[in-house]
Amino acid sequence: MLDVTRYSVRPMTAQISGLLIAVLVLVLSTPGLLSAQKLTPEEAVELYGAAWSEPDETKRRELLERAWADDGVYTDPTAEVTGRDALVAHIGGFLDQTQGARIVITSGVDSHHGTRLRFSWQMQNADGAVLADGIDYGQLDEDGRLELIVGFFGPFPPLDSE
Repeated sequence: MLDVTRYSVRPMTAQISGLLIAVLVLVLSTPGLLSAQKLTPEEAVELYGAAWSEPDETKRRELLERAWADDGVYTDPTAEVTGRDALVAHIGGFLDQTQGARIVITSGVDSHHGTRLRFSWQMQNADGAVLADGIDYGQLDEDGRLELIVGFFGPFPPLDSE
């Protein structure tokens, strides 16, 4: 019969504790290791689009924390802002000026090379009437968050016929 009283569990406990500490140090010292999985282009655009219709600043910030890179750049014909905080404020200003309006994504996300994308959208009033439409071109960072959006309003201009 095996005499278990001869064996100490202390050395094994110390080894397991040491291993757990090593894993914890690795996790805490590796940027992004504990962050959510990489977003797909579709997920990033869905979260970003939802932020444009979110009147509550806290909820809007939460959406953009998931979808927007810390130092992301947003530009359209009327504005250019850099950083998540600036985009949260810019969207808040848009929502204040366009009481009841919302942005609706109106196409699938067309993407290539893992980091480039485009999609179309509409600005609608509270009853769903279209106030404007446009197309955005974007770029994703290594986590799948948007780091650049370049927005264009309305249809393409016609070719010059001279």
